[in-house]
Amino acid sequence: PMGEAPTPELDAVLGGGGWDVGGTFEGPPPPTGPIRLGKNACYVVLAVLFNEEDGVLLVQEAKPECRGKWYLPAGRMEPGESIVAAMRREVKEETGLECEALTLLALEERGPAWIRFAFLARPTGGTLKTLEEADAESLQATWWPGDPCALPLRALDILPLLDLAARYRRSPPHPPTLPQELPCALVCLRLLLAFTNDAGDLWVLLGTAGTPHLPVVACGTSPAELRGGLRLPVLRLLRDCLPPDPHPGPLGLLGLQHRAGGAGGGDGVCFNVLLSIPPSSPGAAPPEPHSPAFRWWRVEEESLRGRILQRLRDAATVPVRS
Repeated sequence: PMGEAPTPELDAVLGGGGWDVGGTFEGPPPPTGPIRLGKNACYVVLAVLFNEEDGVLLVQEAKPECRGKWYLPAGRMEPGESIVAAMRREVKEETGLECEALTLLALEERGPAWIRFAFLARPTGGTLKTLEEADAESLQATWWPGDPCALPLRALDILPLLDLAARYRRSPPHPPTLPQELPCALVCLRLLLAFTNDAGDLWVLLGTAGTPHLPVVACGTSPAELRGGLRLPVLRLLRDCLPPDPHPGPLGLLGLQHRAGGAGGGDGVCFNVLLSIPPSSPGAAPPEPHSPAFRWWRVEEESLRGRILQRLRDAATVPVRS
């Protein structure tokens, strides 16, 4: 009576693709107004690029508050811009170079009020900006061959990103992950919430309204919710629907969806995330949902089961840093 399992949706999400968000959300009613950059949301893009000699591309800042200090090329996304286009524009303005996005390295967030998309990219052309070309965007750019800490850095928050980039180049922990062009009015999360026990059994939580689907929760737009972090709506949903108080593992990003000037002119993003609930005992089954709006689906198909378990086991997702 519950209909078929959402195998095409799971396939798309596990493959880093997108799936229509629709207008139905699980949990509390979503906010009525859309997310708008510059009004109730700020998206920042940042890029890590290396040259053939393993030098990292750094920018000398021109802004008065950090003038003369060094940083990775980064800046705010503008309304009507795609995420990758914003990254390429910032790299061009600050360094003089053209580039191509290879993968998202990390998602850093403080709720919808501030989200930073950190990319690994590669240079494809252009000319490195010199001091003679200094402008309001930057003073100059350089391929830095040594330890960035030898320079006066604007902030040390780029060091973990450089470590992630170096690790990704040696041995990619997750497939290349880039934004998919699909509209979304709100900032929301599509949950691939898994439960697995030591016997290797695997269940996935489904929403049951209409066709069975992966649950989607929306972030609120009140001041507290805007700064509350992306885990907030996830935890609220799980506390409402699962006994006892569940303690899910970290969020891992499988993919993301955004279209510039999307639904209703909104600048929303849908993050497709993987997380799991640890079993209470060996051989345990998942906790029964309080609400008929949810059910667990046991994943029997070997290929799909293997793909989900591999992503969980190897943490093969883009890290989400809150």
